[in-house]
Parts: sequence; structure tokens; C-alpha cells
Amino acid sequence: MTEGNFTDYVKVYAESGNGGKGSAHLHREKYIDKGGPDGGDGGRGGHVIIRGNENLWTLIHFKFQKHFRAGHGEHGGSSRSTGADGEDKYMEVPLGTVVRDAETNEILFEITEHNEERILLEGGMGGRGNWHFKSSTNQTPRYAQPGIPGQEAAYLLELKLLADVGLVGFPNAGKSTLLSVITSAKPKIADYPFTTLKPNLGIVQYREFQSFVMADIPGIIEGASEGKGLGHYFLRHIERNSTLLFLIPADADDVAKEYEILLNELKTYNPELLDKERLVAVSKSDMLDDELKTELKAELDENLKGVPYMFISSVAQQNIQQLKDRLWQMLNAQKED
Repeated sequence: MTEGNFTDYVKVYAESGNGGKGSAHLHREKYIDKGGPDGGDGGRGGHVIIRGNENLWTLIHFKFQKHFRAGHGEHGGSSRSTGADGEDKYMEVPLGTVVRDAETNEILFEITEHNEERILLEGGMGGRGNWHFKSSTNQTPRYAQPGIPGQEAAYLLELKLLADVGLVGFPNAGKSTLLSVITSAKPKIADYPFTTLKPNLGIVQYREFQSFVMADIPGIIEGASEGKGLGHYFLRHIERNSTLLFLIPADADDVAKEYEILLNELKTYNPELLDKERLVAVSKSDMLDDELKTELKAELDENLKGVPYMFISSVAQQNIQQLKDRLWQMLNAQKED
């Protein structure tokens, strides 16, 4: 998935179908002058339905179609024939899509399963035909119910990535480089901050044809939890990751302090994020000699408070397989729990 094709927030407009009118037809047949009422019911208006699709990773298709209208129900006919129901309109969304009311911003529901369907707007009921209103005192009712009009409303669709591992780090920490090495993803990479402006997803191929999904979340800055930069847009994707991989470059002024700042941003945004499994990877470690690595280990042992860490280098391919092994173990330990 290229960065330009990733869309995670859209506003759409939906309109369900009107119900068809009931018929006020009176039966007429040769030799039967007064056959009585036989008007059929109107058909139901079409629903607007949201459906989960595991093959979609972005909301990009809603940029080109923002209005969704279901079909109207057909009117009832003679001989008590019911009008056809209006055609339902389906909106396909990726898993992890949250649906909000555009006016109140209230969360209505979220789609997390493949082929999961939720009715966004119900179509109007069809009107009843005149045969329903026949009685002992009114043998030939000449009226029928009109169909109930459909509904219309605006909604906000918000995607939270359903990835197994979320890459967390400051801009220019080497997240995109790691993702390009460990997966088949081709994120935009350059030696300056904020290269990644949209999350990138990659499939990590593991041993024996197994795999897991990794997401490169755009770099966090201090104050992201308060909405600085595009903080809230980025941090919401981390909520869906089951394991967080903190990537901190070996040439950082203080590796432990950078980890604490990142952790504090997550805690401020949503304290529940601290319940996730964490692993710290010190990137660009090919720059360290044995002496510097020993000093850094002692510092991390003291300050990371038991959080596991490892040294890697994406460019030099150091400890990449070991990183995959560790992440796989963490993911499967959670499944067993």
C-alpha cells in the first residue's frame, strides 16, 4: 500500500429507500361486478448496510463515492400482489472501521469481522393495500397507506488499523526502513523527520509459511496526545495493535529517556495502551562498538524497569530474524492467555 492511497478518515452521506405505496385497487372480473378490495402492499425501501471486507486496508474508495442511496420500494398491485422491495445499498469497509454520527460524533458501532453486516439506515416500510381495511361496515375501502419515507444522515468513518505489531518511535527513528526490511512493504524512506505521513502496513513472513501484520505508525512528537501536529490521527491506530515495538536509534542522546517520553504520550492519550506487550528495539546498533553497547546495556537494565530490549540494525541486517522470533513469541503468548 502506498502512502498516497492510505485514507483513514472520511465523511459519507447515506439515504435509505422510500417504502412503496399500498394499492387501493378493487377487484374487477367478468360476471363479478363487485369483487371487493384486492390492493397489494407496497415494497420495503432499501436499507443502507455497512459490510466488513478483510481484503480492504484503507477508506480510499470513499474519496470517489461519498453518497450512498438505496432503492425505493415498488408500489403494490392488484390481486394482493406486493411491490418488490427496494435494492439494498452496501458500503464495504476494512476491518477496524469505527462509524460515528457526523452531528454528535457519537460512536455507533465498529466493524471487526469479515462479512459482518450492520444496517446503517433502515428503508421505509411499504404502505398496506386497501384489502387490509375491509370490514363489515366498510366493504369497499378506496384508500391505502402511503409508504414510509426513507431516512438520510451523514456519518464519519474512522479506520483504526488491525495490525498485530505497531511500530512506535520519534520521526526519523528508522521505522520505515525496518518495515521495508522485515516485510514486503515499500514505504517512503528518507533521512529527514516526518517522511511517513500515513501509516504503512506490511506482512511479516515468518517460519513455516506463517505471518503477522506490522504497522509503521507515523512518528510521535512530544505533545501528540494533546493533538500537536497530527497526534490524535496517528495515536488512534496504536489502539488496535496487540504488541508495541518501540524503535529508538542508538545515536539518540538518551535512549531510556526517549522511551519514557514515548510511553508518556501513549499513557496521556489512552492509559489502556500501557497494558499492551512492549518490546524496545535499539536501531542503528551497527554504529556501536562493544564498549558502547555494554554501557548502553547497563543503562537500559537500570531504566527500562524490566521491559525487554534488543539491539538491531536494519541496514546491516543485524538481529532481524531474532526480532521476528521475539515478536512471534510475544504474539502467541497472548493468544494462549
